[in-house]
Amino acid sequence: MTVEILSRMQFAFTLTFHYIYPPLSIGPSLALIFIEGIYLKTKLKIWEDMTKFWLKIFALTFALGVATGIPLQFSLGTNWARYSRFIGDVFGSALSAEGFFAFLIEGGFLGLLLFGWKKVSSTIHFLSTILVSFGAHFSAFWIVAANSWMQYPTGYKLVTQPDGTVVAQVTNWVQMLFSPTAIDHIIHVLLSAWLTGAFLIISVSAYYLMKKRHYEFAVRSFKLGILMAWMTGVLQLVSADFLARDVAKYNPVKLAAFEGVFETRPYTPAYAFGWVDVEKQKIYGLPAPGLLSFLVYRDFKPAVPSLHEFPREEWPLIQPVFQVYHLMVICWGLMILVSFLGLYMWWKKKWILAPVLQWFLILSVILPQFANIAGWYSSCMGRQPWVVHKLLKTSEGFSETVTVAQHLILLILFVFIYLLFFILFLFLLDKKIKHSQNLTEDQDLYLKDKS
Repeated sequence: MTVEILSRMQFAFTLTFHYIYPPLSIGPSLALIFIEGIYLKTKLKIWEDMTKFWLKIFALTFALGVATGIPLQFSLGTNWARYSRFIGDVFGSALSAEGFFAFLIEGGFLGLLLFGWKKVSSTIHFLSTILVSFGAHFSAFWIVAANSWMQYPTGYKLVTQPDGTVVAQVTNWVQMLFSPTAIDHIIHVLLSAWLTGAFLIISVSAYYLMKKRHYEFAVRSFKLGILMAWMTGVLQLVSADFLARDVAKYNPVKLAAFEGVFETRPYTPAYAFGWVDVEKQKIYGLPAPGLLSFLVYRDFKPAVPSLHEFPREEWPLIQPVFQVYHLMVICWGLMILVSFLGLYMWWKKKWILAPVLQWFLILSVILPQFANIAGWYSSCMGRQPWVVHKLLKTSEGFSETVTVAQHLILLILFVFIYLLFFILFLFLLDKKIKHSQNLTEDQDLYLKDKS
């Protein structure tokens, strides 16, 4: 293996395991606002219990997100030194702003949120909940804005350093942050985080319902999760449409790779699933004729530019990009199916289904996780061979002084450490769910108050 491949493998591995946690904190933080807000209005103990329970889950995911995210920033310097030097003025300002504006708010008010019960007024505690959630969302804004700049750089100039190195420097901070694709990227990522939180709530609630535990808590949480999943799932479809049209405009070769478009022809199809034969330049799958044309141009006939309209050396790896993109779409479809199943249960007041369907609800928590990771892989792999679009190739961004042996050692250590983090997370999450406290077991309470 080469240094470039190992550098990419290490960053992909650490990013994959890190990105399990931020959406699991952003999504529940939004739910906490609604839950605690309802508690303040109704003063019912069940809503207080729900607030305290989901707050513990939020704190766990927040802690793991911080612990797994720090090495990512260091690896930019150790593994991607040339890339870091080129983009340092851009990423440095964005990451500094994220730490100063977003993380300071989130971390600063988290202590009050966790330990402020009965020490501050209910209004101040609720304000802390809102500010912590705002900080979590604001943190995502800075990271995604910086990543969007890599997709289509704006608001910069290229400067040659005294040693001959060319770097990008920010000339317009607003244009840098709000590149043409930034807003759509940010909305898409935040909606995916809300979906992740919604399906965590659905999964835990379905588990309690199946085990016939904490009936009132489970039903109310399940309703909240289903509402979030259904509304966010629909909004995500709209967001995906806007983002796909951005890709068609600013990164057309990436869109061609997403759908394996090898031929520029009218009524360009989109595939529900398929397999790419790169040698024969053919897709074996289930096509919907004209769908890709319609999604891009709002007309079924116009031809979408094919891969052959771009230099072969600028093609990404078609098969992996095609598969991870369609994995993301399939996961979205399954999440919509879960949300409609939940709405059916709500309509029928039938909270426990057949064991197969009940387990489907419990395991649905993995669907947004797969979709999130597949989405990031689609974005990053589809941008290849560029690490910064049209400015810096991936082959020009890794650290030349780090050897293959050093990379292998680091990769093995990261795999070991991150797997330990993941096992610890699963253990603590399982413990908090199975040994939950302060949740009533009295099913009659639900019969008395169905609000």
